[in-house]
Amino acid sequence: MSFSEGSFSENTVLEQLRQRSQLGLPAHMQLEPVRAAPGALTLQLAIQPFHLAPNGYLHAATIVALADTTCGFGCIANLPSGAVNFTTVELKTNFLRTATDGVIACEATLMHGGKRTQIWDATVYDADRNVMALFRCTQMLLYT
Repeated sequence: MSFSEGSFSENTVLEQLRQRSQLGLPAHMQLEPVRAAPGALTLQLAIQPFHLAPNGYLHAATIVALADTTCGFGCIANLPSGAVNFTTVELKTNFLRTATDGVIACEATLMHGGKRTQIWDATVYDADRNVMALFRCTQMLLYT
């Protein structure tokens, strides 16, 4: 699955990402792919009690998992020819606000699409489109 191959529509990519969302941490976190385009991807989640920290606010790890998965799914959908997978090698998050309920979304944008690495920037928004977090990661591309 890759936009760079030119043969997948947004609906096809979203369906394949929805299947990936049924496994592992994305399934547990109940992450939902909502938009895919070359160099961009959006996921969302409806905040549940298990997304909260003991203090009653959204756990920082929830935001990091949402942002990292959004960028990772974006990477998978935008792999260059010959690449088969990726691994995150660096990430950073700035937290600006929190939430206790509602739907939050993460929009990721490919900033660098090299043959060995990709760099993604992501913004996490609350339901009112207030910026909750800024995120950047580097993905190392894997070849067979």
